[in-house]
Amino acid sequence: MTTTSRMLGGDQAVHDVVPSDDDLALLLLIRHFEQALLHLFARGHVSGTTHTCLGQEVVPVTLTPLLTPAFVFSNHRGHGHYLAQFGEPASLLAELTARVGGVCDGRGGSQHLFREGFCATGVQGESVPAALGMALNMKRTGRSEVAVAYIGDGTLGEGVVYETMNMAQLWRAPLVLVVENNGIAQTTATVNAMAGSIAGRAAAFGMRYAYAEGIDITYLRAELADPIERTRAGEGPLLIEFRTDRLGPHSKGDDTREAAVLDRLRRDDWYPRFAAAEPERFARIDQRQRRLVDQVVDEVLSRPRVPEYDR
Repeated sequence: MTTTSRMLGGDQAVHDVVPSDDDLALLLLIRHFEQALLHLFARGHVSGTTHTCLGQEVVPVTLTPLLTPAFVFSNHRGHGHYLAQFGEPASLLAELTARVGGVCDGRGGSQHLFREGFCATGVQGESVPAALGMALNMKRTGRSEVAVAYIGDGTLGEGVVYETMNMAQLWRAPLVLVVENNGIAQTTATVNAMAGSIAGRAAAFGMRYAYAEGIDITYLRAELADPIERTRAGEGPLLIEFRTDRLGPHSKGDDTREAAVLDRLRRDDWYPRFAAAEPERFARIDQRQRRLVDQVVDEVLSRPRVPEYDR
């Protein structure tokens, strides 16, 4: 039987509840880290490309405490997933700038990170069957964990996702598939690329489904806790569709959306709304996290580069 949880947290007049100090600090850490990363990229400190999660920070901050313990499979837009799980900006920034002390010694870069309990790949859809394999191992060895795969709505165009959903439901694997639906796949609006609905895709396999939207982290956690725990308890996989918004371009400068659309997204973003709801508390934590990120940037850039990159 498919169980659908619908939660609408987007009504600004009702749901602008500023989260706890710890959750707000994590949101702001991710926000300022990503903004700093864009500045560093512009100054030539980041090799390759990078994709920020600006605007989508609520997703990992909401879910990480509910999913733990878990093995997380992230994607090309995964810095927020990493920071929510480990809370270590220095190891991540060192990786992205090829400095000594990076989580993968500078070899993984922005899109291909690996650490115990965490793996990220920039190849769309690739992580989903890998997450199923990990989930099956957890089930067969009796571990009370879940495997989590974060994907975007655009990744639902990959056939391997549906093969994996089918097998996960057949084998009742402890897999949580999180679809961060930001309404756009690179530069193509989801409405122009996806027939049907994400809920309908879960229903086709008899997979349990939950929908989340908004910025009230306490409310969202209360609604999502039970579906996730049911997966952990052996009731089979869960698909969570988390409606969110991508404030920045797909990568760095490839945003084709109209200015009016971007203005609306920035106005509805959690950052100005939380700042308006509790100005003094927000400003205090915001300033602290800005200073923290600035200190991390200065410290990491003072480190030597990984030797391979200086040849």
